[in-house]
Amino acid sequence: MTAPDAPAAVVRGRPFGARRTALWSAFGLVHALLILLCFVSPGWPLGDVEQVYRSWAEGAASGRFQVGIDTPFVYPILAFGPIILALAFGPALYAATWLGIVTLLDAAAFALLLRRPGEAATRAAWWWLGFLLLLGPVALARIDSVTVPIVIVALLLLESRPLWGAALLTIATWVKVWPFAAVAALVVASRDRGRVLGTAAGTSAVIVLIALILGSGLTVFSFVTEQTGRGIQIESSVGLAWMWQAAAGLPGSFLYYDHEILTYQVTGPGIDLAIVLMTPLLALAVVAVLLLGWRAMRDGAGFDRLYPPLLLALVLTLIVFNKVGSPQFMGWLVAPVIFGLLVRPGAWRTPAVLVAVLAGLTQLIYPHLYDWLLLAHPAMVLLLTLRNLLEVVLLGWAIREIWRSPRPDYRTGARRLTPDPKE
Repeated sequence: MTAPDAPAAVVRGRPFGARRTALWSAFGLVHALLILLCFVSPGWPLGDVEQVYRSWAEGAASGRFQVGIDTPFVYPILAFGPIILALAFGPALYAATWLGIVTLLDAAAFALLLRRPGEAATRAAWWWLGFLLLLGPVALARIDSVTVPIVIVALLLLESRPLWGAALLTIATWVKVWPFAAVAALVVASRDRGRVLGTAAGTSAVIVLIALILGSGLTVFSFVTEQTGRGIQIESSVGLAWMWQAAAGLPGSFLYYDHEILTYQVTGPGIDLAIVLMTPLLALAVVAVLLLGWRAMRDGAGFDRLYPPLLLALVLTLIVFNKVGSPQFMGWLVAPVIFGLLVRPGAWRTPAVLVAVLAGLTQLIYPHLYDWLLLAHPAMVLLLTLRNLLEVVLLGWAIREIWRSPRPDYRTGARRLTPDPKE
């Protein structure tokens, strides 16, 4: 049998079934290890789940209050779905049920990824597993962990069912705001932005209407004001200036725990002005990236060249210009990288490596060495600085790719994945 006659089920000498078995075995091992790390790692990685999410779920189950309906909610209203679902087997098993839900969602996205033909999907799957190991327990133990696989599924549907993909991205946005970046990038890069906008608006209208029927009133939008009123979190890029002042022992600069937001923040001279300015600065940065993407689209950039770096740039903008700097934000980078590895494998090797390094640095910072960061130890502040600077480098790469996207693509390994405007 000659090489062209080789069966499609054999890729580079290895049976397709064997590759799938290896990948699923690795998936199980990686998630088992992450679940173990959630329970044994320092810094209480399950703190948000066991302390915050469970209290919200128990409040609703007892009829005392429901966040997002009766009281303000720091997250969009659909975040309450997985939070209450994790109470299905009782408070004692809340954390275990939560981890099971996230693992099942990851498995669904992983299965859909493996249905794609070719080596690109296989390599993207291996990369995802490596990323999860490098990021550590926060990859499973935050509300963001629910949105990541939903966004991956949505992006994988863009080729065959673009409006279903847009609807899923909108649903994910009503769990945690960051998938808005995927919707906005889709509106700019898609040839059928009118239907995408209509789908997103219609899906959002249904969600808000249901919340209003349940009696939320304007509380359904409380996540907007809850976030804008926050201080500067110690891991954020903007917080580095005061973290270095605290590390140097300068008067007036120190770390503190905000009992209302339940997070560590930093304060110091001039920080009140930074708190006021960061939200409009974030909005301006997002608009600037979208305008850059619009310019590229008008100059003839194809969807496959424009959408992945535009999505990555928007996600990184939400991270770099944010007052908050939580470790789980690194999980947001998974979906753009997987999509990029599918459509332009050669071009996306560098960002894939950079994102993996970001994940590893993040796990070092939290949970393993977090106590040293809380002391503003200079070595830890330096490590945090390197991590945050690497985010800026990656943002620069994404912006360069957006700018160059109208040019012909001469890289090898690129493949078309342009959504068909017709369902």
